[in-house]
Parts: sequence; C-alpha cells; structure tokens
Amino acid sequence: MTDSKTYDVVVLGAGPVGENVADRARAGGLSVAIVESELVGGECSYWACMPSKALLRPVIARADARKVPGLRQSVQGPLDAAAVLAHRDYYTSHWKDDGQVGWLESIGVELYRGHGRIAGTRQVTVSGSDGTEQTLTARHAVAVCTGTRAALPDLPGLAEVKPWTSREATSADHVPGRLAVVGGGVVAVEMATAWQALGSQVTLLVRGEDGLLPRMEPFAGELVTKALTEAGAEVRTGVSVTAVRRENGTVTATLSSGDTLEADEILFATGRAPRTDDLGLETIGMDPGSWLPVDESLRVQGSDWLYAVGDANHRALLTHQGKYQARVAGAAITARAQGVPLLETDRWGAHSATADHDAVPQVVFTDPEAASAGLTLAEAEAAGRRVRAVDYDMAGVAGAGLYADGYEGRARMIVDLDREVLLGVTFVGPGVGELIHSATVAIAGEVPIDRLWHAVPAYPTVSEVWLRLLETYRGA
Repeated sequence: MTDSKTYDVVVLGAGPVGENVADRARAGGLSVAIVESELVGGECSYWACMPSKALLRPVIARADARKVPGLRQSVQGPLDAAAVLAHRDYYTSHWKDDGQVGWLESIGVELYRGHGRIAGTRQVTVSGSDGTEQTLTARHAVAVCTGTRAALPDLPGLAEVKPWTSREATSADHVPGRLAVVGGGVVAVEMATAWQALGSQVTLLVRGEDGLLPRMEPFAGELVTKALTEAGAEVRTGVSVTAVRRENGTVTATLSSGDTLEADEILFATGRAPRTDDLGLETIGMDPGSWLPVDESLRVQGSDWLYAVGDANHRALLTHQGKYQARVAGAAITARAQGVPLLETDRWGAHSATADHDAVPQVVFTDPEAASAGLTLAEAEAAGRRVRAVDYDMAGVAGAGLYADGYEGRARMIVDLDREVLLGVTFVGPGVGELIHSATVAIAGEVPIDRLWHAVPAYPTVSEVWLRLLETYRGA
C-alpha cells in the first residue's frame, strides 16, 4: 500500500543539517517532512562530534593539568577508561533518539522513518522497514542532507577483517591493546590521541610524506606529531597498507615498505564519500554516488527545487558549516516560496554561504589543540593573493605561560597586503580552540588591521597573542 502526502519542503536526512533546514523552513511558515533511516540527530550526535569530544575531553583535561604546578602530581595515574566510556555513552543518549524526535515534534515537523529516495521532480518515496511505502510531494523544495560515510580503500581481505571506521572508533565498548590507525587527517589524529591516552598502543600509518594534518599549516602537524610521539604513539609517514588479514583475533597489515604490523584493531580514517549512491538521483538525470554541486544558496546547479546541504555538496565537511549552510538554505527556500527577491549580489547576505570559501573555522581536539580559520598560506598563494604570513611563538605570551608550564605553541596570521585584512589564522597549543572564534569574526567581518589594533586583549590571557601578532606585522 502506498500513501501520498504533500508538504512545502521535504528533507532527506535528520542529522543536525537536516534538522536545521527543517527548523528554518518551519520558522518561515512552511510545512516540512523529514526522512531518516537511522537515528534522528545523525552522525554528529552518535558517531562523530559528540562521542569523539566526550572521549577526548578527559584526555585534554589531564594533559593540561599535568602542566600546572601543584596539580601535576595528582594526575599522573591512568585514566579511568570505564568512566570515560560511560561519559561518552551519556553524551550519545545511549544511542537513543527520543529527545531529538521530541524536538522535531515540538516545532511541527513530521518525521518519516525509512529510506528516502528521489522518484522524480519534487517526488520522494519512503520505504519503511515494515515494507510500507509512502510518496511525499514537495511544493517548493527537496533538501538532500544525507551527509557522508567512511570511504574505505579497496584492499584484499578488508571486509573479513571488519575494520574500524570513525563509527566504531567513537562507539567502541573496550580499549584495544594495540590499535593501528591508517590516515593522517582529523579523525586519525583525534582517535589516536583518545585511544593512546585510554591505554592502547597506537601506530599511525600515514601515506603522504607531509605527515599529520596536511590541510593545515605545516607546524600544526609537526607539533601534534611531537606530542603523540611523546605520549607513546608511533607515527610512520610515507607508508601505506597494501593488504590486511585477521587470524585468531589479531589483525596483520602488510605495508608498502614490505613490513607487517600486528594490531588488535585497525582504524581506517581515509576520507569520506557522499551518501548519495541509493538516493534516486538517476531519476532526475544525475549520477548516483556523486557529490552534488550547488550555488551559493545551496540549490543544486541546474535545478530550481533540489538543494544539497552539508557534506553532500563537498563544500566544507564540518558539522558547524553544515548547520550554517542549513540556515542559508532554509532562508533561501522560504524566500523563494514567498516570492521574495534573494540577495544574490551580496556575498555576505542572508542567502549566500560565503563563509564556506572564506571563513571556515575548525578545531582539532588533540594535545595540543590545533585551530584554524580561513586560508592557509599555501591556499592563499595558490589563489593568487599577495599575502604575508606573520608568525609568533605562543610561549612568549604571558597568559600562555600561566595557562601551562612550558607552554608550547605557535600562531600564524595571513594578511592580504592589498586590502590589509586577514585571510587566515592558525593557532596550535593548549586551549587554543577557544581562541578561534575571534579569528573567524576578524576574517568574516573583513576587519582592517588598523581597527584590530584597537581590539585590546585582556591581560593576562592567551588571547594576548593577537597583540603580539599585530606588533610583529607592524614591526612594533
């Protein structure tokens, strides 16, 4: 039996991105249906942001405490792994979505449980686990908010090994004795940091010679590598896995160097792929499994009704950027439904996701933390900008020395020499995650360097690094 119902907007995917699209459309007076095949709240709530940060918070807190005189002797023992895992379980709501379902109901969004597929222009079919099928018609827009999944390499024996992906790494109920981590990006370094501190012997296998965190400024990966090595992890660069097998519970990885590595679990953190392979894209002339290119209002190029919001469009694979896109898309969908002209010519207007290009913030929750906003030096130069990189050793900031004994960190800002505004900022060091929003504001606001000089940092805080960067730039 097939039921049919019509809404103003149909959202595919009830993660944080889909929830925010739905919320903005409802706030604009539109009727909304949302379709979810797993847990309402999505990857971030249950297998990414929330559980990973719950695992990492005790690790970072202990590392910071060990740098404080009068406290370090009290925190030399191991972490209570059971307590950390229980803390993680609390923040995932024990993988139950009742609370988030209740929130959807409270704003008047109708939830459809099942697998949603596009079935033609403004048409979506929902196949339930009980065999029922429903057809949803969208008057104005269908928003694809299905996110990404872990991309696994095509390796002999991989399926039989049952490797960890980011999901298993954030939801595991035990601490493996030996953990091999394949990859050098954010997931790899955060999970290496967490599980090494919880008691695993971690070996990182990084294919590229650039080392860890290759998309950030080079010093970020260098400082994180140093800290992981000092914590007992091993970091191998320029090596890849060519085959894997599991025998009697032990995973053996064959490496491109000809060596083998044994571990109890192996985590592949080797990138993400769009969850668009079984979305019905072929019914509207698009390729299944592809990223969905969009304009600045997040509308799929060549369509007047289909939107791709969040990871599926491949603009900025971060939860907070997906939620930002959702706010833009929700406003654009509502405006178009109401016949309101869009602010298409205003790059920082309500209907343009400009920050995806120019002011993306990110925090890597390692020890030390690495945080960035905007462009790196290499990205700015590749874009043809005339720039100057300004560096400062954060150990020279009074507030940093008070924050942690032997504070080790580095700051860099990228200045557009033609406009005298910031294009990018990177901080690496304990506690810098809380500094990065100031950089994001400066970049998004295109605040002139001369005006930033009047933004006085409180003394003695780590934020005084801003003054030191500006002094270095001006030669003061």
